[in-house]
Parts: sequence; structure tokens; C-alpha cells
Amino acid sequence: MVKFKQIAIEQLKHDEGIRLFPYQCSADKLTIGYGRNLEDNGISEYEAEQMLLADTQVAAEDAKKFVGNDTWVKLSDVRKACLVNMAFNLGLPTLKTFQMLKTALQTGDMTEASAQMLDSKWASQVGQRAHRLAALMLEG
Repeated sequence: MVKFKQIAIEQLKHDEGIRLFPYQCSADKLTIGYGRNLEDNGISEYEAEQMLLADTQVAAEDAKKFVGNDTWVKLSDVRKACLVNMAFNLGLPTLKTFQMLKTALQTGDMTEASAQMLDSKWASQVGQRAHRLAALMLEG
């Protein structure tokens, strides 16, 4: 990295400080990180992809926690992906409320697992996403 950029980065880190959650800056703009003005600058596609990769890793860990390792290793990649998708969308605390889905997965009853996905408030909220994932869970 060019020397002046490294010096500027050190200065900016000191002057801006880091905030990991959005906040309103002194100019009343939605801001995050080291002073990133989200309203005027947003994020790049590359940054969005990096965030998606990081968030998908967390969702995969959450999905595995939800069903337990013994069940996780028995699931096909397609079924794991469905659970990761749900974990990404819902977060682990809400995913944990799907106890009948969890039981169905643990017993290998994919017909029931698919039905439990569709018999939820989540399904009514996300519509086609739920139907597509439930079908994939069933087909496996």
C-alpha cells in the first residue's frame, strides 16, 4: 500500500472510530464502520458479496446448531442449503422455535419437515421462498 494511504488510514481510524452498527452521524446521515455514509455512498457489489459470504458462514453454523451434528452430517447438501437459507433469513433464535421441523429432520421425515416449513408464520411472510425451499427439502 502507498505510504500516504496507510498514514491516512491510521488517521481516519483514530478520528472516525469504528462503529459496527448503523448510527446517525453529526450530519444526520446513516453511517457505519469508520464513517461510511450509507445514504450517499452505500456499499459496493464486492462489499455486499463479502458480507454475504460472512453472513452465510454464520447461518451455516446456526443451522448446524439447530439440528445438531448427528443430523447435520446425514442431510444432503440441498437440505443443508435450505436450512442455511432459513437460518440466514430468520436468525438462530427464531429458527429454534421450529421444534417440529427439527424433530422431523432428526427422524428423517422429510415430508413432515417440508410440511412444517409451510405451516408457519415465516411461510406466509416469505411466500414463494418458503414454497421453493419446502419443495427442495422434500426432493432433497
